[in-house]
This record gives sequence, C-alpha cells and structure tokens, in this order.
Amino acid sequence: MSLKDRITEDMKAAMRAKDSERLGTIRLLLAAIKQKEVDERVLSDDVVVVALLDKLIKQRKDSIAAFTQAGRTDLADKEAGEIKVLEAYLPARLDAAAVAAEVRAIVAELGASGPGDMGKVMGAAKTRLAGKADMGAVSAAVKAALSGG
Repeated sequence: MSLKDRITEDMKAAMRAKDSERLGTIRLLLAAIKQKEVDERVLSDDVVVVALLDKLIKQRKDSIAAFTQAGRTDLADKEAGEIKVLEAYLPARLDAAAVAAEVRAIVAELGASGPGDMGKVMGAAKTRLAGKADMGAVSAAVKAALSGG
C-alpha cells in the first residue's frame, strides 16, 4: 500500500472515530498532495509525499516558534499536535551519527573541502538522504564536515 493510500485510509478511520483534530490534519495533508499533483500534473509517489510531509512539518515548527514568541501557547500546542500526526507518516529517520557518516562519505566522494563546496555537497546529500533524514540535521553535518569538524 502506498503512503498516499495509507493516508486516505487513515482519513476514513478518523472520520469514523470522529477524531476531528486528526481528521483536519490528514485532510490538510491530502489537500497539499492533491495541489502538488494538479500543479505539476503528476501522480504522487512516496518520495513526493515524504517531501511534502517534511515541508509541512517545517512550516509547523516555524509557526510554533512564532506563536511561542507571541505568547500564544494554545496555537503552539495545536501546531505541535499536527506535527505528531504528520510525523507518523514519515519513514524511520537516520540518527545523527548515521547522518554524519553519510555526509563524510559524500564529502570524500566529491573531494569537497571548505565552505565553498557547501552547495555541491548539499545537492548530493539531498538526493541520497531525501526522506531518510531531517535536512536541517544534514545541513549542520555538512557544515561540520566542511569546516574540518
């Protein structure tokens, strides 16, 4: 079963269970998937769905930071709940040590050195680690590897 099919089934289950918060988040995710399909005239596979999940989770994290700064813990809590629902659809992520090892391997393969090669290494890392690791963690690992850390 594809990830998109699983999300659709979970939406139906949330409807039957009358879980309105979960249902709202799942509908939002399905709407984002549908929008991507319409805009690009493609059918979404698991890779596209995972990329969308990452994007939506990042948006929620940014919102939490803004709401917390504004003292709106009620809205920050709502966003945190949505993140939990969205993260359930992500595949297992690599831990920090595994990300660092992958990045070191990419740096060695490309013969990269110094901060000037950041873009080249990130490009390769994005293709290799897409959906497997948080890109923020990958970026930090690339910076550390290129600065000699």
